[in-house]
Amino acid sequence: MKSLKLFALIVSVALAACNQQSPSESSELAVPVSVEDIKLQHIEQFVSTTGTVNATSEIVMNSEMAGDYFLQINPATGKPFKLGDRVSKGQKIIVFKNEEYVNNIALDAVKLNLEIAEQEYEKQKSLYEKGGVTLRELRNSEVSKTNARYNSENAEIQLAKMNVTAPFSGMIVELPYYTNGVRVTSGAHMFTLMNYNKMYMNINLPEKNMNDMDVGQQVLVTNYTLPEDTLPGKITELSPAISSETRTFSGKIEIDNPDLKLRPGMFVKADIIAARKDSTVVIPKSVILSGGRGKYVFVVGRNSAANNRMITTGLENQNSIEVIEGLQVNDRLIIKGFETLRDNSKVRIIR
Repeated sequence: MKSLKLFALIVSVALAACNQQSPSESSELAVPVSVEDIKLQHIEQFVSTTGTVNATSEIVMNSEMAGDYFLQINPATGKPFKLGDRVSKGQKIIVFKNEEYVNNIALDAVKLNLEIAEQEYEKQKSLYEKGGVTLRELRNSEVSKTNARYNSENAEIQLAKMNVTAPFSGMIVELPYYTNGVRVTSGAHMFTLMNYNKMYMNINLPEKNMNDMDVGQQVLVTNYTLPEDTLPGKITELSPAISSETRTFSGKIEIDNPDLKLRPGMFVKADIIAARKDSTVVIPKSVILSGGRGKYVFVVGRNSAANNRMITTGLENQNSIEVIEGLQVNDRLIIKGFETLRDNSKVRIIR
């Protein structure tokens, strides 16, 4: 009899304990999740390609005459020009000295001859107006003056070859070494100049993207060593022909590079903006699940329960995707902890 009473007491205590634990166990079954309120955003869809960037302005300067070589002083540094120096258009980089060359040009004599020819023309013109010479004599005088002017201009051009100047503003990227005063032959490499404030890259795109591309389309350019720096560009040229071998078409992208972050020869990624939408529902691609009925996500509904929503998607890029149907503004989208959820699962929002 005593054992029966003891057994009844134990059962009563156990039932009481179970009743006390039920709320706790029930709360533990709620899955902790993080949510994000749906808001309207913009989204861009890209066609991506890679390639090598080049300077839009580049020139190799060679000597046009033989002479004694003298590298000039850079006013900005007070030292002789060197690799990496910035130069301005028309700045004198190298000077040649060759007295024999100068004497053969005979610039003083050429200028004196021009002065005489101009005076003779003015004299003949005055006589012609008074009837003292014929029109033929006036024209011959004009021809002499014109030839003298051409000779003077050519002499100036020949003398200018003694100075090797920058044809545009840019940066010295090659500068072969010569000892000052050494005789250099005509045609020798003097320096290479580049201006890469603007750059270009040649691209080849798959045939399927031809209808998505157009001249003027905006491009985002990224270098793999500078992933945080995205530079703007645009398509400037597109070929209308498809290569029968590669099934691609070619084009050219021009890139703004004002801070010279990109360097000629760098390998870059170009994301061409093929489509864009503003004020649309955009969610992370990572939260989308797939089932037999299609794509779906979880949102927090009434009574803190997770509801699965079938969705229809539109534009997408590497990280985000547009939702055309299935979600609305202010829906609480579950972005973390959704992997093990089922429809109507209890959830606890931890943000």
